[in-house]
Amino acid sequence: MAAVPSHVAIIMDGNGRWAKKRGLPRTDGHSAAERAIHTAVEFCGETGIRFLTLYAFSTENWSRPRLEVAFLMQLLSRFITNNIDELHGKQVKLRVTGRFHDLPRKQRADLTKAMEKTAGNTGLVLVLALSYGGRAEILDAVRTLATQVRDGAIPPESITEDTIGACLYNPDIPDPDLIIRTSGEQRLSNFLLWQSAYSELYFTPVLWPDFDREHFRAALEDYSGRGRRYGGLTN
Repeated sequence: MAAVPSHVAIIMDGNGRWAKKRGLPRTDGHSAAERAIHTAVEFCGETGIRFLTLYAFSTENWSRPRLEVAFLMQLLSRFITNNIDELHGKQVKLRVTGRFHDLPRKQRADLTKAMEKTAGNTGLVLVLALSYGGRAEILDAVRTLATQVRDGAIPPESITEDTIGACLYNPDIPDPDLIIRTSGEQRLSNFLLWQSAYSELYFTPVLWPDFDREHFRAALEDYSGRGRRYGGLTN
């Protein structure tokens, strides 16, 4: 590969369909997704990708059946508990993006502990998008700026794209170079709307639990062959 992206973001789609194809409950599909997460993290470490953002739970997902939401929250805690030592050993730094305060108390505590443990790591930055929505992120940024204007901290005419960007959830994390979506759907589904302005998009019919390192490599090879353009300029 001639070019390796610094930041890859993945819309992990297809868990329910994966389970349905096998006559299993949807929850089994969510459980099977953990293997693909392990693969993605390992592959990023091997290829030199610096940031990996995984769309794990959207603001819209709260409207799913109560038992499914409860299962997903339990699965999140289990994933953190079972894997944090291994992630820490691999120098992975865990971060979260989204409306963190919306998560249940236990999940907030588990994530906070894991982020504190890995805060000093220097390897892959793994960002879990939880209770995340692109529109919600922009809305929260606008509310922050509106408060600053109201309080006289900044004049409206001083607001720029950089000012807005600084009010997003993780302003220190670069925009994704590549966004991958599994399962064959071809839309962003409210994911990183501000940050994806110049991201390359890659869609694959592979369901997320089946997404392995060869599928990931195919996405990177496709990305490597593209000429990135920013308003007409080509990298």
